[in-house]
Amino acid sequence: QVQLVESGGGLVQAGGSLRLSCAASGRTASSYAVGWFRQAPGKEREFVAGTFWRGGATYYADSVKGRFTISRDNAKNTVYLQMNSLTPEDTAVYYCAAANKISSSSSAYDYWGQGTQVTVSS
Repeated sequence: QVQLVESGGGLVQAGGSLRLSCAASGRTASSYAVGWFRQAPGKEREFVAGTFWRGGATYYADSVKGRFTISRDNAKNTVYLQMNSLTPEDTAVYYCAAANKISSSSSAYDYWGQGTQVTVSS
C-alpha cells in the first residue's frame, strides 16, 4: 500500500502561482511513478504531469508545458507541482497518484490522494 496526501491548494488570482505537494508513505513508494491529475466540474480527470520517485524524465500535458514544473524531494518522500501563470482554466481538484509506470491514463494508477482544490479567479 502507498498512501498519498496532497496539500498546497487554494485561491489565487490569474497570473499567480501555487505549489502543490504530494507526500508519500507506505511500502515501496520510491519504486513508483507519480502523476498529477486534475478534474474540473463536469469534466473528466486529466493528466497534468508525471515523473518517477527515483528521478528521471518528466512529462507534461501540452496545456501546462512551460508553466508547471514537477519535481521531487526524495529525503521528504514528496513530489511537488509548481504552477505558474495560472489561468481560470486551471481551476480544478488536483490529485497525485502512483503507478508502476508513467501513463497519462488515470486507469493506470493504483493509488490516489484525496485531492486539493485549486481555484483561479479572473
